[in-house]
Amino acid sequence: MGTTQLETAPEPKYWHLRTVLSEALDSEFAVGEILPNERELAARFGVARATLRQALEQLELEGRLQRRRGVGTTVAPPRVGVAVDPARHTWPGAPGDDWQPQDATATETVPAAVARILETAPGDRVHIVRRSRVTGGQPVAAELLYVPSVLVPGSTAVASLSAPARARAVLNALQERELDGQDRTVELGSARAEDARQLDRLPGAPVLVVTTRYVSAGRPAAVAVATYRADTCRLTFGESDAVAVLAG
Repeated sequence: MGTTQLETAPEPKYWHLRTVLSEALDSEFAVGEILPNERELAARFGVARATLRQALEQLELEGRLQRRRGVGTTVAPPRVGVAVDPARHTWPGAPGDDWQPQDATATETVPAAVARILETAPGDRVHIVRRSRVTGGQPVAAELLYVPSVLVPGSTAVASLSAPARARAVLNALQERELDGQDRTVELGSARAEDARQLDRLPGAPVLVVTTRYVSAGRPAAVAVATYRADTCRLTFGESDAVAVLAG
């Protein structure tokens, strides 16, 4: 592998390097191949390692690269289309929903942003259902679903069930209600430690955060905060995957 020096460019050096690296990924590396270490890459392109890291982080954000624990930086496969359209997702846990319930706990402490969306008061108990989503045998998303305890009959009895049974009990309680509608937002974020473990990512890795508010009887009935891998997923809406939200 020869040495390539970057020419002076009006754009930031890391961005120019990102373009050069992207071309190298297309011509010299196969999907899943491990890149040389940072010292070798920095020497090849004649840049500081800090500049190289910026370029690698940008390519990871765009889904071209993956950082894997104990492996290193590898060339990423094409993103997988993951549908988040309302036609597939009515109430969480309804037929056709491909999320897997894991556990549910009741707490009086929820993130302030979630409390505002749910319109709960301080001290109100809320069930938090943990769910995961797998596509092609790989974890692509982790979700926290927040449901006010007042909407779950027999909340005390729910606590005595096994972890998956607790989650299903809360989901079943939601499905007993009439769904007025739902709305969602998509934002780029960073993986929290818990999400990183579930998604086999490094903490701080780029993720797509989809927040969905479910409305029943004219009031918010649940809030789902789903964290998707930005390096492997493109989120699709509607009946086809023609429209995609891409990180980067």
